[in-house]
Parts: sequence; structure tokens; C-alpha cells
Amino acid sequence: MFDLPFNHTVTIILITVVISFLAFSNQNLMNRLIFWPPAMQKGQYDRFITHGFVHADGMHLLFNMFTLYFFGSIIETFYRQYFYDMGFILFYLGGLIFAILPSYLKHKNDTYWASLGASGAVSAVLFAYILFQPWKLIFVFFIPVPAIIFAILYVAYSIWSGKKGNSNINHSAHLWGAAYGVIVTIIVEPKVLPHFLKALTQLPF
Repeated sequence: MFDLPFNHTVTIILITVVISFLAFSNQNLMNRLIFWPPAMQKGQYDRFITHGFVHADGMHLLFNMFTLYFFGSIIETFYRQYFYDMGFILFYLGGLIFAILPSYLKHKNDTYWASLGASGAVSAVLFAYILFQPWKLIFVFFIPVPAIIFAILYVAYSIWSGKKGNSNINHSAHLWGAAYGVIVTIIVEPKVLPHFLKALTQLPF
């Protein structure tokens, strides 16, 4: 992965970190970039993208960017084969848009609801990675967990937390981002599905 002339994953991380830190100390900037459905009535459709470059706090930013760093470059090597080397960028931005759409449709008239963070796109990257290496160990709070087991727990937790509805985290975006990552990757390269199914049968233990 280090033979790339430049790395889109690192570029996305740097841009996200800079914008997030600027927004931490500039509430006007935060208000302009966050995903707020009523703003769509003013034609501010850029928020479908910009909300993924601001975060609630340092921990929110750190978790998303570390996840993107560890898995993004691997998925980038796959997607850069498409759309004139811009495949990964389009895949990532598409994840931001697709993951927030269901929430937007649900809350489009809700002036008290807003969302921010790159979690939808990061989920897309993570779950695309799982298609390629389902048994690869992912370190969750320093505990090694097989990627496919983490995926099952991740989906179950997101569904459970979403139903509880007592969190500021947009778990819906996590789920739709994950679905986007899996579906788009299979559409782009159908051979990845039999590869995934075969890999599942090859237990590493």
C-alpha cells in the first residue's frame, strides 16, 4: 500500500482533522457544516458532505480517524482502480451521503435534530474491508476480535442502541454506511462475494 504516489486516505484524515479542530473553536463554522435538515430548504445540500468533516469532540474524531487509517488504505488500493484513480474518494463521499439519507428523510422537518461525523463513511470502509479479510483480527480497546465477529456485534449494538433512542450518536448512519460499503463493493467487483463466502469457511483456528 506504500507504493501509491499519494494516499487519499491520509489526505481525507488530514482534511477532517483540520476542519474538525477549526469547528471545535468556531461555533459558526460548526453550525454551517453540521447536518441540519431544515438547511436543505435553503439549498445547502453541501451539508450531505460537510457533516462528515466535523465531529462532536476529540474522542469522536480520534475513533473515526484511527479506524479510517487502519482500514482505509487497504480498501483504497482496491477502489483506486476505478473512476480514473478517484474511486476511493467517490466511494467515501458516497458513504457519507448514503448513510445520512434515511435519517434525513425521517427528520427533514425536525428543527431540533442534527448529525455530524464521518461514522457512516468509516463504517462503509470497515465493512468493505471485512469482505476481503473476514477473519482478520481487529483490536477493539486492545482486545483482538475477528473482523466478522466484530461486524455482527457492531450491527447488533447499533440496532439495539438505535431502538433505545437515548444517545446522541446516529446509529442509523452506522448501519446504512455498513450496508453501503458491502453492497457497492460487491456491485463493483462481484467476485468479492464468493471470495468472502469461501474465506468464511477457512477458519483460522
